Parts: sequence; C-alpha cells; structure tokens
Amino acid sequence: MSTVSTRQFGAAQRLVASVGQGSWKIEESPADLVVASIRRGLDCGLTHIDTAEMYGSGAAETLIAQAIAGRRKAVFLVSKVLPGNASRRGTVAACEKSLARLQTDHLDCYLLHWRGAYPLEETIAAFDALVRDGKILSWGVSNFDVADLDEVAAIAGAGHPVCNQVLYHLQERAVEHAVLPWCRKHGTALVAYTPFGQSTTAFDPRTRQGEALAEIAATHRATPRQVALRFLLRHPEVFVIPKASAAAHIAENAGATGFDLSDADMARIDAAFPRGRPRRNLPMI
Repeated sequence: MSTVSTRQFGAAQRLVASVGQGSWKIEESPADLVVASIRRGLDCGLTHIDTAEMYGSGAAETLIAQAIAGRRKAVFLVSKVLPGNASRRGTVAACEKSLARLQTDHLDCYLLHWRGAYPLEETIAAFDALVRDGKILSWGVSNFDVADLDEVAAIAGAGHPVCNQVLYHLQERAVEHAVLPWCRKHGTALVAYTPFGQSTTAFDPRTRQGEALAEIAATHRATPRQVALRFLLRHPEVFVIPKASAAAHIAENAGATGFDLSDADMARIDAAFPRGRPRRNLPMI
C-alpha cells in the first residue's frame, strides 16, 4: 500500500494529498468498478477527490457518495458550480444540490468551474455565505487566467482564491509562464487536471518523449506515468488529480511521490517536453 505525500492547500489551512482522484466521465464506466477504484484510492492515500455538478449531470457526485460512505472524514472533497448557475442565489442552490448528491453536509472546497456571464462579485458573495453557513470550508476557481485571478483577489482579498484548477500536463505547460508564478506569489494552490494529457504519444517508447520518460523511470524503478506526475509535482504549489475510474492505475498514481527526480532528470524532461511560448488564451478542455 502506498502513502501519498501531503502539502499545504493554498490558504485552506489543510494538508491535502498531492495526488488525488479526478472524476470527469467516471459515470461512463461500470458503477461497481468506479466505486471499488475510488475506495482503493482512499486506501492508497488518494484522499483528495475532485468532482463537479457538470460531470454526468450529477452522476459522478452520486458515485462518489457511494464510494466515500463511512469514510467522509478522511476525504478532502471538492466540487464545482457551473458558470450558468453562478449567480448569488444560483451558486447556493447548486451547492446544496451537490451536497445532497454527495450525501454530505459540507464541501472542503467549492470552485467556479470557469468564468461566465455572472459578475464575480455575485459568485464570491455566495461562496462567502456558504462558508459562513458551514456548507463549504473554502473556495477557489478553475480555468482562470492571470487577469481573472487578479480580479478575484481584488474582490476577495488576501488568501483568495484558495486554488486554481487548470489544464496542466507534460505536453501542455502554458500555465508555467504566468499562472503558476501568480499562484506561487499569492499562496494559491494550482490543481492540475488531465495531468497525463489526452494523447498517448508522451508514453510511447518509440517516440523521443516516451523514450526519455521510460529511461528516467527505469533509473527510479518507477513507471513513465509516475515520472510524468512527479515532474508536475516538482512545484510545491501543484496538486494533480488523474482520473479515478481505473483501479489498475490507482496504486501507480499513488507511487508518484515515492521518489525524487534529479536535476539531470528534470532537464531531460524539460528538453523533451518544452513548455513553448506564452499563449494568448489559457488552454482548457
């Protein structure tokens, strides 16, 4: 059994597992396998569980409720409100529906899934009300670029947002240019979703990138996917939430914090997966 390292989650005053469990599209897999996978993840220390009202129109939250039944106190539970629901009243109502589906009385963190038409002042006012009522313990954002983060900080003050959840993997490193430095400066956690990317080329040993990962992995008795996660986690602000529906990968994900990459390892990965130039728009899926 692996034990995942923990680190400070922004200003949330909580130590949280650096490797968590994502839940996008988990409802597309058999329910019994999903529940078993999440429970195995908890056994391995993957106690940071991320979901959203959007995922399967609430089906993912319902599956997570089954998986964490009897173990809620051990879980750092995160969900998200859709921007179309993010008015002051709508945010509160959406949160209450998520709480009902998750069969819990509170979320450890609640996020605005991406920026929409409602003024941030409305959403943040709702978040603050939910904190006062004990329905959420902290709040953050997702898919926010630097200008949006500046606006949140101007409205909410120091310590906000607690986190920014963004697309970040070896083949998509745009956040390293400005978003990650912003998070570091302001004490905000950066949560990497889809941390393996959506292409298999990074892990194909016949490619230059795959060969580099395979050779580095061999020196650490690790796997290429563990090396990929470990590279992202070299930043102390970063958390990763790989998808949790495949039990076969749970222990592998948990092992990503069991070794350290050398400077030479990181230089080789950096050369194989260049971060590229700054992008005009923050990438997201």
